[in-house]
Amino acid sequence: MQTMRESWTDERLDDLKENVNERFDQVDKRFDQVDKRFDRVEGEIGELRRLTFYGFLGLATMMVTGFTGLAIS
Repeated sequence: MQTMRESWTDERLDDLKENVNERFDQVDKRFDQVDKRFDRVEGEIGELRRLTFYGFLGLATMMVTGFTGLAIS
């Protein structure tokens, strides 16, 4: 156990620290990609909500027009 502790020099610890920092940088890059994908999905969902609203509005208009036509005739 003692020889193992002696083998961990300051230089080796600095190398380990640098390796850990590089890996966290890679993780940050991946999260940036995920954030871009979420932004795209949020945009698509917003568009879908708008289309759903317009579809509902068109359907409601047709129903009111149909009921009005039945009431007049």
